[in-house]
Amino acid sequence: MKTVKTTQVRPTATVEDYLETIHRLQRDGKKVIATRLAELLNVSLPTATLTLKRMARDGWIIFDRHKQILLTPAGETAAHSVIRRHMLTEWLLVQTLNVPWSEAHSEAHQIEHTLSDNVEKRLNDNLNRPSTCPHGNPLPDHEELTSHWLPLTKAPHSTTVTIRRIHETIEDSRETLKYLEQNGLLPGAKIEILESLAFNQTISLRTEKGILSLGWALAENIFVESDTSG
Repeated sequence: MKTVKTTQVRPTATVEDYLETIHRLQRDGKKVIATRLAELLNVSLPTATLTLKRMARDGWIIFDRHKQILLTPAGETAAHSVIRRHMLTEWLLVQTLNVPWSEAHSEAHQIEHTLSDNVEKRLNDNLNRPSTCPHGNPLPDHEELTSHWLPLTKAPHSTTVTIRRIHETIEDSRETLKYLEQNGLLPGAKIEILESLAFNQTISLRTEKGILSLGWALAENIFVESDTSG
C-alpha cells in the first residue's frame, strides 16, 4: 500500500494515543489489529477503524496484506516523541513535584500532548537522560536494557530478586498501582519468591512488608532481575 507522506508537524492527541499503543504492541511482538486497539483504548471498533483509516491517509500507519497495522517512519518518530514526553513528565512529577508514584502515569497522560520539543529536550537534559520511566519501562531506543528481565511468573522459586519494571499494561490501572505502592512492590525493591502455584495461578512473595500472594495476571506484568545475574 502506498504511504502518503504526512505534512503534520505533530499528530493530534488522539492519534498520539494510538501511536503510543501501536508502538508498545509492536515492541512486545504482538499483532496490531483494529479490534485489539479498540479494546486497549476503550473505544468502539467503528471509532477505532475510522481513526486508523485517517491515520493511514495521513501517513502515520500502513496496513499489511493481513490487515495488521504497522507504523511508518513518520509514525514511529511521532510515537517515540510522545512516549519520551510522557516518561520524562512522569520523572518530573515524581522527582520534583512529589506526585505519588501510583499517580504519575495518569497525570503525565494529561500533560504529554502539550509539551514542546524544546521542553522535551530540556527535561531530558535536566533529568540526566533516563533510560526508563519511574515504572521501569524503557524509553524508545533503550529496549535492550529491559530485555533480560523476567516476569515474576518465570523467575526461579526460592530466590531473591529485584523488581525492575511494571509493564505499561498495569500502569493504566491507578488502583493496581496504588496496591503495588502500598505493598512496596516498586522498581528497586527486593523480594523473595516463595512459591508459584499453577493450579490456582498464584505466586507467593516475601516482601519488606510481609508475605503477599499475587495472581498470575498481575505477576506476569512485574519484571524482575535475579540478584545473582551478574
